[in-house]
Amino acid sequence: MFDSEVLLPDLWDILGAVPMTLLMALAIFVFSTIVGSLFAMVEYRRITVLRELVVAYKVAFKGVPMVIVIFLAYYGLPPALQFLAALVGIEFNGHLTPNWVTLIVALTACVAAFQAEVVKGALNSFDTGQADAAYSLGYKRSQLFRRVMLPQVIVAAIPDLANSFMVIMKALSLGFAIEVVDIFAQSQLTAALNFYYLEAFLIAVVIYMVIAYIVTHGADRVEAALRART
Repeated sequence: MFDSEVLLPDLWDILGAVPMTLLMALAIFVFSTIVGSLFAMVEYRRITVLRELVVAYKVAFKGVPMVIVIFLAYYGLPPALQFLAALVGIEFNGHLTPNWVTLIVALTACVAAFQAEVVKGALNSFDTGQADAAYSLGYKRSQLFRRVMLPQVIVAAIPDLANSFMVIMKALSLGFAIEVVDIFAQSQLTAALNFYYLEAFLIAVVIYMVIAYIVTHGADRVEAALRART
């Protein structure tokens, strides 16, 4: 039976996981967007060799389930870090690497492949005729990118980037497999103490919906403001 009396206590328990979840999501979003943007620029500029490597990377990480990448990072990242530290003469026990760091690295690697497509699509939407006009006015390539191209690319990418953030939020629930507690994991732990699983999961749903609304509404406002300026 549904018990409304447990909603408030469960809410406070589950809300405790929100800050850590948002921080991890933000870190993954920032790192994956930076890496994805670099990959997109390599493809956009058609840099030989590197372009083929980027394509191979995207095929691999878009095809492999994220949970497999998480476990590969969980078992492979600590010894890899320890090996790299030994090469430069640093004593480091890789097995002391926090699981949340492993999760951030794994999901960043996965999401970067998708962010590369988002940025690539935004770059391809840029009208090359504007570049010709800018060059005719004496713009250098760096000035063209900074003053003309970048503002339009950012505006074009904002909706998909907002979606990517919510994908990251949902992907973080896979972290429970390596004992990283996010909103979903906390709802499971809370329900395990009082056996009110329906109530706990409903609270988690509401929290995710509130975050999704804030992210979507914020992205729409930023996009509108930037379009007004451009």
